[in-house]
Amino acid sequence: MINKANFQRTIKNTIKASGVALHSGKKVNLTLHPAAADAGIVFRRTDLSQPVDLRACAMTVGDTRMATTLESGGVQVSTIEHLMSALAGLGGDNGTVEIDGPELPIMDGSAAPFVFLLQSAGIEGQPNLKKFLRIVKPVQIELDGAEASLEPFDGFKLSYTLDYDHPVFAAHEHRACIECTSVSFLKEISRARTFGFLADYERLKMLNLAQGGSLDNAVVLDESKILNTEGLRVADEFVKHKILDAVGDLYLLRYSLIGWFKGYKSGHGTNNGLLRKLLATPEAFEIISFDDEASLPPSFRHSEAEIEVH
Repeated sequence: MINKANFQRTIKNTIKASGVALHSGKKVNLTLHPAAADAGIVFRRTDLSQPVDLRACAMTVGDTRMATTLESGGVQVSTIEHLMSALAGLGGDNGTVEIDGPELPIMDGSAAPFVFLLQSAGIEGQPNLKKFLRIVKPVQIELDGAEASLEPFDGFKLSYTLDYDHPVFAAHEHRACIECTSVSFLKEISRARTFGFLADYERLKMLNLAQGGSLDNAVVLDESKILNTEGLRVADEFVKHKILDAVGDLYLLRYSLIGWFKGYKSGHGTNNGLLRKLLATPEAFEIISFDDEASLPPSFRHSEAEIEVH
């Protein structure tokens, strides 16, 4: 098969994993399958009397309050953003994700376990050219005090600013800007864990949510400190996780993005609102392919060695 970065990719082999769902606290089983060129990413609920497919795209997103959730005909698949981030980071265009419940496993709260699954399954080139969505005019949105925008850039760059009135955030880096390549995603973004506040977890558990939440799958803060005994993986883990989420949410455009995402306090709802506004503004983007690898923006040029298991 063709193994150049300007061609589409899927995984070589089917691979399985299991874990705990963040909100239900129940064990869920996940199976990743290769898919044909141009199939895109499809989530399949296998626990129903008739399996239901939900295409990973911006217009299929429903609830965004606690995670990014796909919805179709009353059927949901939630907490997809970390797997979508891993797929985007490794350049995976096509695949079928079978899940036997309404929510993906939270794993360790980052994209790293999903990266490991994809690397273990192997990445395989396909005969069709990869499609990119290139931003040609700026688009921005403001929602409930948060802001997000997409601007033209010859590559894939993300900037993010956190703004929490909490002593821990005052002591850690709350801004980051990364040009996202396969290498920078693996080294700087993929291991950043989700985070939350103890008071919120206690409130959510009273509502039968966050039943699977623990110090094993999130960075948890009380009123003054981080409760995880090992602390942060990197000093800017908080803001890097917001970038990780944004990479996954942006991949719901169905194509690798050529542009610059900027976020201020943005979350899943703001991110999806930005994508919907972009798609409703056809003069702001174009769908393109590159006939040769050398023509790709530098962000997307990579070798097989950069995405294989280490």
